[in-house]
Amino acid sequence: MEVPSFIRPSVARQIKTIDMHTTGEPTRIIYAGYPDITGTLLEQRATARAEHDHIRRSLIFEPRGHHDMYGAVLRPSTELVDTGAAHMGALFLTHEGYSTMCGHATIALSRLLVDCDDATIFPRRHELRFDQGTRTVELRLHVPCGLVRVSVPAIQTGDDTSSSFRTDTSRPITYLSVPSFATAISIPIPVPPSLRWPELASSSSSSSVTASVAFGGAFYLIVPAAQLGFPADALSSPNPPITALRHAAINLKAAFTQSADLCAAHLRHPHSPDLQFLYSVFVTEAGRGEVLDGCDGAETGLCVFADGQIDRSPTGSGVQARVALAVAKGERGVGKERWVYHSLLSNAFAGKGGFVGRAVEEVEIGDGDGEKIKGVRVEVSGWANYTGVNTFVVEEGDEVGAGFSFEALGS
Repeated sequence: MEVPSFIRPSVARQIKTIDMHTTGEPTRIIYAGYPDITGTLLEQRATARAEHDHIRRSLIFEPRGHHDMYGAVLRPSTELVDTGAAHMGALFLTHEGYSTMCGHATIALSRLLVDCDDATIFPRRHELRFDQGTRTVELRLHVPCGLVRVSVPAIQTGDDTSSSFRTDTSRPITYLSVPSFATAISIPIPVPPSLRWPELASSSSSSSVTASVAFGGAFYLIVPAAQLGFPADALSSPNPPITALRHAAINLKAAFTQSADLCAAHLRHPHSPDLQFLYSVFVTEAGRGEVLDGCDGAETGLCVFADGQIDRSPTGSGVQARVALAVAKGERGVGKERWVYHSLLSNAFAGKGGFVGRAVEEVEIGDGDGEKIKGVRVEVSGWANYTGVNTFVVEEGDEVGAGFSFEALGS
């Protein structure tokens, strides 16, 4: 999309994106106009945060985005891409900063990359191969938490079976997660008086909340709605108390992260200190939601992540963490049950857009010092759709247009 000639003299910077959604959760994918940063993917993430954060702010914040906006940046050169282990790299953008894993964005990116026949956007597209037996294309995506393998259903679009294909949208995209594991099961989280929310104060004399911690590319604090002082069926009620649940989740996250002991004990990653932070609080309700064909059960969740963003989708990396937790608790087997994970939005659309998660492999993750953490790899399936193509412009001297958070004005 070209910028009209009468606008060009005013434009200081252009950024091109393809916008998509996965069960309603947006992914604004930057494919042109981003600086050519180098180094490992984690080094690129650090450089993006330190030197180019104005780009994230301009696209994720208002007036071009909103508080719950999400984005990704294609990174065609990383240490894994350059050695042939991955086809493409990606950085993830939130309203708060830069996340390490995102399932809904992985699903969106995978569809885009399989569909993309432009070598300037996807230089290694020619390496993808169509599997005649499974009618899928395997894509290897390098994200900050590691290598993610994605199986994208495809249909042939020409005689050249090796490269003429695009996504078959009648079937879900499935990715195989990085190793996922639980680090705490049903532990008390002390909540100081300054952080207690009305529902907790009125429902219990306890000063703590019982929750679990699990890693699915990022660390999640997983807690049933009833533990927060809400009705057990709060998420599936006709009018879910979304604002109050968000407030409770934000305060619980603050209570956890203020405890150095809790963070040291339960935000432990064997390979990368960069991943040792609490990304999200996941409020859950077991046994609720449409059970899709071929699945054994369902549950509903509300993901409050980063600086209070609410995920519209069922949250792919959250599915990884919740499956790993279910296996650790002995509630689920490996290579057995397929479970449907719903968000409030997929429930509102009669189950359409629910993610399916299944533990497929047991793994041990070593930290180099002999300690082993037992975990699983999880398959997560979902769908993504295109919503737009944009050329965003920024004018020199437009301080408001550089990005602002309306919610933050009163804080």
